[in-house]
Amino acid sequence: MKRLLTTLLLTYSFLGFAQNLISNVPNRNITSLNGVWNYIIDPYQTGFYSFHLDQYDKQEKPAKGAFFTNYHAQNKQELVEYDFDKSPTITIPSDWNSQVTELKYYEGNVWFKKSFDYNLAANKRLFLYLGAINYKADVYLNGKKLGTHEGGFTPFNYEVTTIVQPKDNYLVIKVDNTRHKEDVPTVNTDWWNYGGITRDVTLIEEESSFVEDYNIQLKKGNANIISGFIKINNLEASKNQISISIPELKINYKGKADNSGILNFEIPAKKISYWSPENPKLYDVTVNFNGQKLNDKIGFRTIETQGDKILLNGKPVFLRGISIHEENAKGGRANSEEDALRLLNWAKELGCNYVRLAHYPHNENMVREADKMGLMVWEEIPVYWTVEFTNKNTYQNAQDQLTAAITRDKNRASIVIWSMANETPVSDARNAFITNLVNHTKSLDNTRLISAALLTHNGKIDDQIGKSLDIIAFNQYLGWYGGNLENAEKTFWTTPYNKPVFVSEFGGDAKAGFHGEKNERWTEEYQEYLYIQNLKMIEKIPHLSGLSPWILVDFRSPKRLLPGIQDGYNRKGLISNNGEKKKAFYIMQKWYAKKKSEY
Repeated sequence: MKRLLTTLLLTYSFLGFAQNLISNVPNRNITSLNGVWNYIIDPYQTGFYSFHLDQYDKQEKPAKGAFFTNYHAQNKQELVEYDFDKSPTITIPSDWNSQVTELKYYEGNVWFKKSFDYNLAANKRLFLYLGAINYKADVYLNGKKLGTHEGGFTPFNYEVTTIVQPKDNYLVIKVDNTRHKEDVPTVNTDWWNYGGITRDVTLIEEESSFVEDYNIQLKKGNANIISGFIKINNLEASKNQISISIPELKINYKGKADNSGILNFEIPAKKISYWSPENPKLYDVTVNFNGQKLNDKIGFRTIETQGDKILLNGKPVFLRGISIHEENAKGGRANSEEDALRLLNWAKELGCNYVRLAHYPHNENMVREADKMGLMVWEEIPVYWTVEFTNKNTYQNAQDQLTAAITRDKNRASIVIWSMANETPVSDARNAFITNLVNHTKSLDNTRLISAALLTHNGKIDDQIGKSLDIIAFNQYLGWYGGNLENAEKTFWTTPYNKPVFVSEFGGDAKAGFHGEKNERWTEEYQEYLYIQNLKMIEKIPHLSGLSPWILVDFRSPKRLLPGIQDGYNRKGLISNNGEKKKAFYIMQKWYAKKKSEY
């Protein structure tokens, strides 16, 4: 237990810039910096390096050519070769690829600037919280560097109490979405590399001491005890009154943090209405620290395995799922509540009780809406295909992204599976890489299941990494990337693991509205037949406990180039990017209705 808490409370850091990640941001005293920002396209990084490649932000007195200084010419004679205020504007949060025609395929550096006023009261503290920036962000406020962050799908924050001023603040962020082999993900993916400030930018105002983070969930192995921790930032010994209130359960727990600012607790609870797809019950929970109230809505449920069964609240459950990419109806990065509801409502219409959020942590709206709608969630980090498994920095990057995702989402009942990777080639280095991630995850959260989307060969589900996983999940594309659909039901799978087995991906492409014979690729009829035949095979897989076909909606991918059919889209969606349901949608819907009646 001590080791668990120590790991949970480690400072989240990357590239030497440390910050404690603040959780439950939507329910704090926040000010949005979303909206219209100025931007400068800078492919040569002119605003970051001198012509001799001296990095401006490492200079004691940065040159006026450094974009983060937001310098303006003082007279008509002075040479200054940039001006944010005269530069074009863009809406944040969003990506530049879908907003600016000339940047559709651009990968490189873009600078963003937002000016704002903020009157911070005495004895208050202020933090800048960034929901996600793809991929590398250098962040400056009023000419001072706050830090550098890597990873395109996880949040980070900085304290700016001593930097913010009442008037004319300027926040400047250099964003670089250039792909590199050592990154997570690596250079080769099958989704669009959306660049930009893709999630909310928020100011958080707090007292000098405040609740930074907490975990309030059922204790592993005991569904009648609510346990966890409260972490206080900058605890003052004279002010140390903490309470946890859950009125519906008649809970009003009181306690004090220890000298490190931590309160560990266990609270007996009776007559809990457990969260499930049929009953997505969320309780009003309030953490009160010296009169500062932080509210949340939290569901309580257990998720575990017993042999080859998944048990939700002690009862067997089959996970009827679908995979989802974070993309909106316009072909850009999804980020709003409306985007989340559009995707999740389609999943519900399909008959899902579960969604796989591939291949990276999605925005917080997705998991909060899933909580409300009763959809179980598989959350994944982008250890995808061929990352550099022997590179220590790559591993640290992956672990940091995993830590941030768990920190943000650990109180969401909907999340039942943490996924470590997708379709990674087997090697000793890869096995060690993923095993270490599994162990790290267990040290942060021992209440959820752990999996990874694996590959199989010759019908054998026997990847060695399965020894470390709770769920054995694998991707297969019979009838699309090989195999004979006519004989699909004669294909048999074997596994040495007496564990729940998932088909985490299967499917094939179809252009919505393109019709023909069932043996003609790209037609809706071919995709329909592929689903019919694959489902005959899938039903015979041993220990089958769930599946998440690939994918809910067509999504953009530069790898998909066939004119008139793909046109830059992966067409494996059951729904087109324009919202048209394909014939295979109804095959899957009917199969899920049958499966639901069996449980």
